Amino acid sequence: MTRTPLLAALLLAVTACGGAARTPPPGDDARPADAVVSGEAREGDDVPAELEAALAGTPRRPAGPAEAAAMVAAAQRVIRSADPSPDLLAAAGHTAQLAVRETAGRRTWLPRVLEDLRPADRRWLRANVAARREFRSMHPVADRDLADELPAWRIVPPASERTLVRSYREAERRFGVDWEYLAAINMVETQFGRIRGTSVAGAQGPMQFIPTTWDIYGAGGDIDDAHDAILAAGRLLQANGFARDKGAALWRYNNSWAYVRGVTHHAEVIRRDPRQLGGYLAWEVYYLTRAGSVWLPEGYAHRRPVPVRSYVAAHPERLP
Repeated sequence: MTRTPLLAALLLAVTACGGAARTPPPGDDARPADAVVSGEAREGDDVPAELEAALAGTPRRPAGPAEAAAMVAAAQRVIRSADPSPDLLAAAGHTAQLAVRETAGRRTWLPRVLEDLRPADRRWLRANVAARREFRSMHPVADRDLADELPAWRIVPPASERTLVRSYREAERRFGVDWEYLAAINMVETQFGRIRGTSVAGAQGPMQFIPTTWDIYGAGGDIDDAHDAILAAGRLLQANGFARDKGAALWRYNNSWAYVRGVTHHAEVIRRDPRQLGGYLAWEVYYLTRAGSVWLPEGYAHRRPVPVRSYVAAHPERLP
């Protein structure tokens, strides 16, 4: 089976990163410094230097369960490491995302993938596959009901992890909303602000507010500003009774129990290991269409909807 150089390098990391566990050093780095993780999650914190030079090509979806398991294991080794380079972390996050998407879409894969993973990675994969299936259940099943056009969006880089965590933590302090849930909502709604555009329901900004709701909870801020939007989400969830019933508050944010369950899965993943936020920040934007899920990378920018067929014909690599 042919693999991209990046995937080959990440698979190598599974066997090359062994060694004694060590606790990530404290400090004001780009990762949350107050993470408390188990010894199991700290295994393999050392990432070999040769991976830094191996970042070539684009991660591709796995061809089978064994490859999916290797992708998850290698990506998690990087994501849980103490200080991965930004490029390596980005590659690991995208690799993990593709493994989740493919495993979630193939009903017979999950037990076979889990067989080849250590316990921490099994728990991570179960939660993310469950979340992916919840969100997929909110969309049509029949091809005729799926989009034949790509949206009039811009895809931009997200804010830094440090910047986002500061806003999540401020909202947690002020409104009593667990920061992991704010992060999960930010991820699910716009992939941490990567998506710039209005939803089919008219929602806007990184936390996807309807303008009339923003008028109530935005406190005069900018609906497109990450900090203002995160604080507004905290106000809204507080008003919805998050402290009493998280699920009911999330349901009022988006009236779907599948949404509630999916957001909760991602929030709990981050709660168990805050370093997972760095991996999630590397997840890319995929848009479900009749042709399949099309990757919309940073730099995608269209003022009008784009026919899927013509876009994929011009960019076949974006239908992995």
